[in-house]
Amino acid sequence: MEVCYQLPVLPLDRPVPKHVLSRRGAISFSSSSSLFGAPDPRQLSQRRGAISYDSSDQTALYIRMLDVRVRSQVGFEPERRSSHPYLCIDFRTLHTRIGFGSTSASSAPERRIHRLLSFQRYLHSSRLLRGVPQQIPLHILDEDYTGQARCMLEKVGNWNFDIFLFDRLTNGNSLITLTFHLLNQYGLVELFQLDMVKLWRFLVMVQEDYHSDNPYHNAVHAADVTQAMYCYLQEPMLAKSLTSYDILLGLLAAATHDLDHPGVNQPFLIKTDHYLATLYRNTSVLENHHWKSAVGLLRETGLFSHLPAEDSLNMERELGSLILATDISRQNDYLSRFRMHLDQENLCLSNASHRHFILQMALKCADICNPCRPWELSKQWSEKVTEEFFQQGDIEKKYRLEVSPLCDRETNTVGNIQIGFMTYVAEPLFAEWARFSDTRLSQAMLGHMGLNKASWGGLQQEQTSVSEETEPGTAGNDPEDVAPQGDGASATSAGGASSKETPQGSRES
Repeated sequence: MEVCYQLPVLPLDRPVPKHVLSRRGAISFSSSSSLFGAPDPRQLSQRRGAISYDSSDQTALYIRMLDVRVRSQVGFEPERRSSHPYLCIDFRTLHTRIGFGSTSASSAPERRIHRLLSFQRYLHSSRLLRGVPQQIPLHILDEDYTGQARCMLEKVGNWNFDIFLFDRLTNGNSLITLTFHLLNQYGLVELFQLDMVKLWRFLVMVQEDYHSDNPYHNAVHAADVTQAMYCYLQEPMLAKSLTSYDILLGLLAAATHDLDHPGVNQPFLIKTDHYLATLYRNTSVLENHHWKSAVGLLRETGLFSHLPAEDSLNMERELGSLILATDISRQNDYLSRFRMHLDQENLCLSNASHRHFILQMALKCADICNPCRPWELSKQWSEKVTEEFFQQGDIEKKYRLEVSPLCDRETNTVGNIQIGFMTYVAEPLFAEWARFSDTRLSQAMLGHMGLNKASWGGLQQEQTSVSEETEPGTAGNDPEDVAPQGDGASATSAGGASSKETPQGSRES
């Protein structure tokens, strides 16, 4: 068990729930960036994220949670988290062995870490050779980039990139592999002098903090959003304007935007009196938690500890600004501002605040881009997000709670949910994005969305016909009856009720 020391906490308007203060597994942070002061890796495989008890940026108390309270409250079984080989390594022992040149009987994970450390030493020494640019990007962890997975990474900028296949080819490590590859491809590891071991540990812990038993809000979704974000960063309007700092923030925000998502939406947390709802005063509850969890991992690994304190804090705040923009309840605010800029033609990407706003819009698009993917991919995502809604509805029924919109599997179908989402949420957003960046990709996304919407409409008609044949005399559902239901759902989310109420992205996050 970690030994904790007491940290001062700023007073809050309301007391912190007792059940939060008494939670097991609290870990204090060390100001040292040393890798050897890190928590026991065996505990990291069970970690449940990190949250701040103070909404300001002046004081933070981070709590390690061994499970999400909502799961114990509503009958969830504790999640069995997968264990990544790098989390099982005692870095201190490994460093000692490497230092003494002992390589006999070393395991595969140890050899990989050895290569990471060797690569880090290479980067350090290469910086001494001024004026000698890196002409060819080094391929890091070559043995992990072999075969079909490596071939796929060569086409990571294609919009039809199959993240499900990539996740299988990487043995469930799509988020780690993809994010690491993109950071290296952009040269951000070298440019920001990131410690390779700290970076790898950070990405491993990020992937571990996504709940693998969530049908939709899991690490594969995060990897999909990161790949979409990369596609948008490659668009001419952004590629010629964004700085390396912007790109680093954009990729990190995409990878962490749903960190530690519990698989239920904000209204559920509020009506079950969840401690996160109390902590964040029922406002952008999930998005705030995703942000604070990401900050907790950054500080725990010390990934940016070599930067000046002010720069590190600014990066944390801007990361939060991007993640908070994914709250679907604020969709209309961002969309109205985007339209105003486009109507007035006053977006100036040489302005840092304007670039940041465009990054927010890009992340919003990446987060709910599933309807814009080719049908084979889009259909899988639609089924997954709907199943997550229905699972929440099943829990609400079991505990006699009011069933949230879109969450009743007896009155909703995948098709009517998706048609409503595309009509009232996705189409308006991507139409404005196409105004901003009128490229082949933007037109392809709109084209896919139109075809997918028609496909869901066709499936709805088939289901209606089958229902009429099996139940003579019962009125069937007219395809146009879908719109009112979708409208209500989308209006609720756009109006501010909930983050995550809307499908496909319930963009909550």
